[in-house]
Amino acid sequence: MSQPSLFAGGSEALLDDASGFIVHALDVIPATTAADWFARLRDGVPWQADRRLMYDHEVDVPRLRAEYRLDVRDTPGLLLEAAAAVRTVVDAPYDSAGLNYYRDEKDSVAPHNDKLGFIREGEPIALLSLGATRRMVIRAKLPPRRVLQVDMVPGSVLVMSYATQLHYDHGIPKQTTASGPRISVALRVRGPDGVNRRKSQSPA
Repeated sequence: MSQPSLFAGGSEALLDDASGFIVHALDVIPATTAADWFARLRDGVPWQADRRLMYDHEVDVPRLRAEYRLDVRDTPGLLLEAAAAVRTVVDAPYDSAGLNYYRDEKDSVAPHNDKLGFIREGEPIALLSLGATRRMVIRAKLPPRRVLQVDMVPGSVLVMSYATQLHYDHGIPKQTTASGPRISVALRVRGPDGVNRRKSQSPA
């Protein structure tokens, strides 16, 4: 069920039907603040470089990653500010932030949907963009395979409902043209699998 009443005025609804809703809100963060936040995260986050198997070979994941909880005492204050700003667009009890650092046009994320066990059913996902503009491609999983292309500009927030993860994949493809670095801050409400995984990784 779509929930357009969650959103503040000035947002553009890209999808609002039985398959869910997607809203893109521009200028949620002022340009100077977005640039400052990007620089602070780029230089201050302990970015993790991952590896994965592809065609029987281990390769580098083409981006850097970091994860934070928002409900612990040592949460970076900047991420709490970011979550507060996002809540002016969509009112959800976000308790985790997943960061992706796209260093240039060669970095990407393949089409995917969020793992449903790691997000609370019914709660939306919000993506805050900082740094360079990159295009996100959102594609329906079933024919006629509707495609949405969204330019993720700095200071903007893209909100996707839980239902869209059932019906759509989203990704950031590589570009043939040069691109500066970009950081995406993905805010989520943890589901049972996310809670259990984080508990198992917490120090005693």
